Amino acid sequence: MSENADNGKSGGTLIVPLDGAVEDGVHRFTARIYYADTDFSGAVYHARYLELLERGRSDYLRCLGVYHTELAGRDTPLFWVVRRMDIDFRAAARIDDIVTVETRLAELHKARIVMAQTILRDGAPILTASVTAALINDRGRPQRMPREWAALFGGTLS
Repeated sequence: MSENADNGKSGGTLIVPLDGAVEDGVHRFTARIYYADTDFSGAVYHARYLELLERGRSDYLRCLGVYHTELAGRDTPLFWVVRRMDIDFRAAARIDDIVTVETRLAELHKARIVMAQTILRDGAPILTASVTAALINDRGRPQRMPREWAALFGGTLS
């Protein structure tokens, strides 16, 4: 079966290994660091960490049942935008390292979510981040999250 043929869904919700998994409220996925991820010094270029964090957030939402394509296809299209990001770079990853990206809910609000993210190498954090994402409509205005999402995130909308 092609992992991307059904956008991770088949009759119900089928999560493919590519998406990682949520366990005890924490989403985890692993990635290998490639030559293209590094700069001239051999360390991961700082912007590549942003891409890993984005994959972590997107796959976290996907594993919970919140799909970007479904949001964009609504009568009133909805989109996630990053509103704020605080990052602490602790150590560099290098080519061929295997890293784990962890994402968890930190705060849940009516039109935004704060996610705590960590990138680990060999179980040790090399980067921590706090990311605030807002839900907007196709006119760029803040949009309330559907109430049923609170249960997906394991909280209540404040």
